[in-house]
Amino acid sequence: MAKAGRAAATWRAYREVSRPGSPGLAARIKALPRMVRAAAKGQYPGLGKGKLAMLGMAVAYIVSPIDAIPDFLLGIGVVDDFGVLLWLVTALLGEGGRYVEWENTAQPVLTK
Repeated sequence: MAKAGRAAATWRAYREVSRPGSPGLAARIKALPRMVRAAAKGQYPGLGKGKLAMLGMAVAYIVSPIDAIPDFLLGIGVVDDFGVLLWLVTALLGEGGRYVEWENTAQPVLTK
């Protein structure tokens, strides 16, 4: 069941990236640093501090040597890392596209 969910999430991400008129893959990837900075400063309302923390925890889990299922268990040890990586990539691509669209339509904020 989990494999089907990951496959469906990947398919949704692919459809969103390839939808006519939506930001392309390169634009989404280039926007990620700007999106994280804007979200951390509170300028981008589409990505709250909670989701930003979840994304950060996913990155930490992937690079951490400590896993829920140890990697030495061949076959299943890498599955949890792959699932988290897949969720992270689909979340970043989806949120990156929404950020690019928001950035293109947002009114500039005048600061003193």
